[in-house]
Amino acid sequence: MSPTMVKGIMDDLEGEFLYIPGVMTPTEVLTAYEAGAQIVKVYPVSALGGIKYISALKKPFPHISMVASQGITIESTGDYIREGASSVVLSDAIFNKEFMKQKNFDGISQLSKLAASRAMEALEWKQQSSLNESCH
Repeated sequence: MSPTMVKGIMDDLEGEFLYIPGVMTPTEVLTAYEAGAQIVKVYPVSALGGIKYISALKKPFPHISMVASQGITIESTGDYIREGASSVVLSDAIFNKEFMKQKNFDGISQLSKLAASRAMEALEWKQQSSLNESCH
């Protein structure tokens, strides 16, 4: 995973590894996808408009998987997933500075479980919404 797209890396991988290039604009999303990216990292998503930005990017690119990265909280995880992110980067939210200082691995584990729970609830909501739309 990278904050930018490095074309040389994309060219050298040839399907051996998953490389997730960072993108910011619609042009970068399309360029990375056309270069072979299976998923792109939208970075820095919170500075670009957060959840609304992911939602806006997904409209022209519903077929491109996107990871939302930078400034995401555990509380906003579900909203990002519901609005189109395939996943989110939560390193700052989960690896709480105080917990890290205290080596409070139980606290970190609890934050991880809470984040996973929020994501699962959002995925279930998306599946239910898709079913409801297909029935109408």
